Amino acid sequence: MPDTIIKNARIFYQGQIHEAELAIEDGKVVEIAKIIPKNDFDLVINADNMLVLPGIIDVHVHFREPGMSHKEDWYSGSCSAAAGGVTTVIDHPNTIPPTLDKDTFKAKQELASSRSIIDFGINAGVKDNLDELASLWKAGCSAFGEIFLGESTGSMTIERDHMTAALQITRDLDALACIHAEDQEILESYGKLTKGNLEPESYSKSRPNLSEAVAVANSIEDVMAFNAKAHLCHISTRESVGLIRGAKCGDYGDSGDCGGTITAEAAPHHLFLSNKDYDRLGTLGKMNPPLRKRRSLQYLWNGLNDGTIDIVASDHAPHTEAEKQTDIWSAPAGVPGVETMLPLMLLAVRRNLIPLPRMVEVMCTNPAMIFGLTNHRKGAIWKGFDADLVLLDTANISEVDADKLHSKAGWSPYEGMEAIFPVMTISGGEVIWDEGIHAKKGRGKFLPGAGYDEKAQEEPAAMCSIDEK
Repeated sequence: MPDTIIKNARIFYQGQIHEAELAIEDGKVVEIAKIIPKNDFDLVINADNMLVLPGIIDVHVHFREPGMSHKEDWYSGSCSAAAGGVTTVIDHPNTIPPTLDKDTFKAKQELASSRSIIDFGINAGVKDNLDELASLWKAGCSAFGEIFLGESTGSMTIERDHMTAALQITRDLDALACIHAEDQEILESYGKLTKGNLEPESYSKSRPNLSEAVAVANSIEDVMAFNAKAHLCHISTRESVGLIRGAKCGDYGDSGDCGGTITAEAAPHHLFLSNKDYDRLGTLGKMNPPLRKRRSLQYLWNGLNDGTIDIVASDHAPHTEAEKQTDIWSAPAGVPGVETMLPLMLLAVRRNLIPLPRMVEVMCTNPAMIFGLTNHRKGAIWKGFDADLVLLDTANISEVDADKLHSKAGWSPYEGMEAIFPVMTISGGEVIWDEGIHAKKGRGKFLPGAGYDEKAQEEPAAMCSIDEK
């Protein structure tokens, strides 16, 4: 007997919207039909003609725990995600300590399992730990990275030759490498030119389009040379879009089509904000890569719509407002965004910046496919898949109000912008958001990556000290 039925809904499945009903049993979708014969259900949800989408998968969050829990922790971050319609996240490795070996990986996994209200994967870091990558893959990491080619939060930058060595290992593991593409030499050169200029926009000038373009070009070249799989994080420039498009079309050197090995993501702050927003945000607008000129936004939207960019991910990187309110060079880089990502993208659909089916592809289908989450029945509304769902009244447009958000950051770069927030979020058949959080801490499940070896976990990991600095 199904546990829950959603009635009077407009359900997005098989690439389009259907007026239908949906039944859930044991956390899975068991039936989708125009009319489901009346049964005794524990819960009947009258969607009242609301749109029902698959739960959003955010493959790029920094939930800051362990080590920086004053900025965010797994409970606050997952609550923020749930309120924004996100039912699965992948956390990145630049915490304190960074996730660089089996012990730190298991420690983070156990911490997240005790606190997260949504399902999650964990990426492993790459620095001076190449001999640890195989054990991290067996431990269940989702992917490797961000691999930082340019300086950013966490001091995990590596040289290009070190990355090529890592790519050979990830290739042999059949694992995905996630690359933060900014060229360190160019950052250092332009940083000297802008040194002493305290205008917030000087930060964007210190990390120019050229830095990202060179790093993207080098990454594509290396990925092709070693036949590896790489995902380019938070692409922000028109030059990068062109390079990735050329690579996917087989127009890059003599290596042929690399469309199956190169994927890319864009972040909401590069899709909805520009360097003009420094006037409003000041140092709150500092991020890596930085805010770009307004014309770059259209190139990103074009790339998102034509398949050059595969994923929209939040790069949720919270810091407190007090930490950000200093000079542009001292302020930490990063902005919160996991809770506002879907609401902003839904408004983009309403404004014809992207069709709804493509939005679902880049926020549900593609993240699941690229990061191996279809193995966990994620990314679509389908029989047998997890009942991860978002219910939306698309006519209900509101404004982003940081006082109503759930991140510990306590502020939003999108303050006052129009958005469409979820009415209800369901994870594994359980209502976790409905005008408030309705979920127990620690209900979220760890989703091990494709390399997970259960037998390899039988050997106990050494105790890892978590320093909450």
